[in-house]
Amino acid sequence: MHQTPSSKKPLLAIVGQTAVGKTALSLALAQQFQGEIVSSDSRLFYRGMDIGTAKPSPAEQAIVPHHFIDICDLDETLTLGEYQEKAYRVIDDCHQRGKLPMLVGGTGQYFKAVVEGWGIPRVPPQPDLRAALEKIDRLELARWLAVLDPQAAVAIHPHNTRRIVRALEVTFVKGIPISTLQAKSPPPYDMFVIGLDRDRADLYRRIDGRVDQMMKAGLLDEVQALLDQGYNWQTPAMSGLGYRQFQPYLDGVCRLADAVEKIKTETHRFARQQNTWFRRDDERIHWFAADTADLIHQVERHVQAWLAEKTS
Repeated sequence: MHQTPSSKKPLLAIVGQTAVGKTALSLALAQQFQGEIVSSDSRLFYRGMDIGTAKPSPAEQAIVPHHFIDICDLDETLTLGEYQEKAYRVIDDCHQRGKLPMLVGGTGQYFKAVVEGWGIPRVPPQPDLRAALEKIDRLELARWLAVLDPQAAVAIHPHNTRRIVRALEVTFVKGIPISTLQAKSPPPYDMFVIGLDRDRADLYRRIDGRVDQMMKAGLLDEVQALLDQGYNWQTPAMSGLGYRQFQPYLDGVCRLADAVEKIKTETHRFARQQNTWFRRDDERIHWFAADTADLIHQVERHVQAWLAEKTS
């Protein structure tokens, strides 16, 4: 049966666990299909955090345009709502210039905020209101939320005080339940989402090898340089994976080898969390085995067929 061409603009996405091989595939596809990479990896936002985040190298970034890399200092915050708004602008700009936007990364929240059109309340923190709410018994706060926003109360665990306080904060400031403000509004894109997967043991070997390479490339010096610039372990970005694990070593309470091993084991755990997150989205994602010998050609064929459907 002949399919009616879609009038929606295309958005290609590549997701998967850390170290699975997203960067190499995205570079190949971007060159093949006139693409530009829109990073959805929040760790890449920060200037000076290059080695520990496995940031694409300057040479790799020179091959195709990249967006959302090196856009913040460590003490700056790009909220999920701000990222979503900026990402839509970049994607639309790519379309206007005849380029294929490619959303690439492993931060599930940032990916889904874009592809699902999450409603994200634009309510800045209210310190006085938060302080007052945090003095109230946790179960009493949960009861308040159940009355004011039953839908949010069902979605938030009654022991998650931080999220309950935020839900109440938004509801009080806006006068509208947070669940109403969070209603999804899918963006007007025709999306093709590629997921990369690997055998867990193979992925762990890749993670461990990458951490070893990071150490050879000067990861410890990078961490020390950031501390020397005046950042500290309370700086939110410094709490990230691959950085905070050095604190015990630099404080003189563990060996360097122990810190490196901690990075590896915590990255394994993070990869498992990523897998759980993305597997919830199996209906949307087209999965490919990352260790397939002709992976790039396989994926290219699928992307070509998807793009052809839009014009046939």
